[in-house]
Amino acid sequence: MGILRVLEIIFFFYFASHIPITLLIDLQALLPTQVYPEQLKYLLRWYGSEFRDPMMLDPPAWFKSFILCEALLQTPFFPVAAYAFLKGGCRWIRIPAVVYSTHVATTLVPILAHILYHPFPTEPHPGPQTQKERWTLVAIYAPYLLVPVMLLLTMLFSPAYSPGAQGGKGPAKSKKIK
Repeated sequence: MGILRVLEIIFFFYFASHIPITLLIDLQALLPTQVYPEQLKYLLRWYGSEFRDPMMLDPPAWFKSFILCEALLQTPFFPVAAYAFLKGGCRWIRIPAVVYSTHVATTLVPILAHILYHPFPTEPHPGPQTQKERWTLVAIYAPYLLVPVMLLLTMLFSPAYSPGAQGGKGPAKSKKIK
């Protein structure tokens, strides 16, 4: 198994796991609380308290805008991308993956900066107060920056995904009839 196939499998698991995380956890910031069973609401409260992530418990408006983008733009892409990377070598995923990865990586910059530099309150939902707590929270969000950057680099520089690649699973080019 080559490095490209290993990356495709990583991308598959990233996108496949993102579906339940988005639907069951992240969207709690946008949807009415009645939509979710008590167990999922408890899971979110536990996570926010344990990892001191007040953005998920009482999201600021700018953070809600990122979750709205996740809901409307990214979530429909997750199963498509999971399929493409499970199958492997699907060149048609290149442009959508470039768009997705640049969008997500860009949203993570202000999130990580907020975690590292914002003076979080201690009430009602305590945010990270120590450097250790801040870096722990950064570590939770970091895969959502690192995997999209890996995806972007793969789509831009892998010969298998280049527009002129031969032998991949993409749209066939028609031959000219003389």
